[in-house]
Amino acid sequence: MKKNDQMQDAVNRRTFLGQSSGVIGTSVLGSMALNHGVFAAQNDELKIALIGCGGRGSGAADQALNTHDQGPIKLVAMADAFEDRLEGSLNNLARKHGDRVDVPEDRRFYGFEGYKKAIALADVVILATPPGFRPIHFEEAVKQGKHVFMEKPVATDAPGVRKVLAAAEEAKKKNLKVGVGLQRHHQAGYIETIKRLQDGAIGDIITTRAYWNGNTPWVRKRADLEKQYGRKLTEMEYQMRNWYYFVWICGDHITEQHIHNLDVINWLKNDFPVRANGMGGAEVRVGIDYGEIFDHHTVEFEYADGSRMYSQCRHQVGCWNSVSEHAHGSKGSAEINRYIIRGENSWRFGGKGKNPYQQEHDDLFHAIRNNVAYNEAEYGAKSSMTSILGRMATYSGKVVEWKDAINSQISTLPEAFAWDAMPKSLPGPDGMYATAVPGKTVVV
Repeated sequence: MKKNDQMQDAVNRRTFLGQSSGVIGTSVLGSMALNHGVFAAQNDELKIALIGCGGRGSGAADQALNTHDQGPIKLVAMADAFEDRLEGSLNNLARKHGDRVDVPEDRRFYGFEGYKKAIALADVVILATPPGFRPIHFEEAVKQGKHVFMEKPVATDAPGVRKVLAAAEEAKKKNLKVGVGLQRHHQAGYIETIKRLQDGAIGDIITTRAYWNGNTPWVRKRADLEKQYGRKLTEMEYQMRNWYYFVWICGDHITEQHIHNLDVINWLKNDFPVRANGMGGAEVRVGIDYGEIFDHHTVEFEYADGSRMYSQCRHQVGCWNSVSEHAHGSKGSAEINRYIIRGENSWRFGGKGKNPYQQEHDDLFHAIRNNVAYNEAEYGAKSSMTSILGRMATYSGKVVEWKDAINSQISTLPEAFAWDAMPKSLPGPDGMYATAVPGKTVVV
């Protein structure tokens, strides 16, 4: 079935969690993965399934396949909402990795439901769809007893975070290994810098700062997409194609992007904030294809010890840009992202390390093959929640307590997933989407 025909067919059939191209039975799928439990010896072939075949998913699959020096490994299944994304990813991976990529047509799954069938084929699952789907997919992977690498953030709202935390506990009980794509935790310079700071290199840490100020990332305009595919897009397909600009699937850029910097400060503090207040808005980046997210957020996070993290993230052209983390203490200061400490114990990292995107996969697959305890899901969930807490503060304009935020019952996700289902955020008569209004928007 051609991709345009397949999409139109899917649009005409309302289904909860969509359609799949596969017809393989569950018993057959299950028999293809390792049958001797979660431990894989050096000579066991590990089978991988990729869920979400965009750029980051393709990169993660590439890095997973690069661990073949630890033991045999093969990509055996792929799933994506869109056929064109999957096929492009498959072709690129096959060109690079040859026979380590073995994904025939009956192991390629399209639509919303295919992830379950792809997961069933694998020993290790890579979850790299847009983050709104992450809690659902992670829960299913753990239910099926699979090791997981999942990209950050791991959720876009509090109910999703709670789902991930619950699945993380189940993963521990099943001795499943879980990696999360906060790759700075696997970056030699960061590891050494954080260790020195935690050991007191700048004394008591009083204040920290975190930034992701840059330009607007990609945008996929509705008119361009409809011209490309030769038909009108449903609202669901449009939002998924242009996913960065919708809270339910992206989380806003404070969550999708700035989580990296917030996570570094949480790592340094070995803690998570207890409350936050902030401000933000959509001031410069406005238009019918820029959805509902803000173009700037400024947040003050408070930790239990009274220290503050001051956070900025911005998507505005022509402004001061910085992607960095900083710490200020009683005996000095640190540029964490540059691995520099100044003060009584001045120091600069002089070593080298492997690409952290590769290192995080090397570490995960080492844990799988050597049965080493390895579960990054909890801190991934709580750092995701930190970013969501910040968004709640900027959207509401109020002080938001962690305990209230984590228990929020407000779900941003659609009530159903199907090509003709409606997301909660819809355009007005002028094509514009409503954005949060500080002072009025309810977040908990």
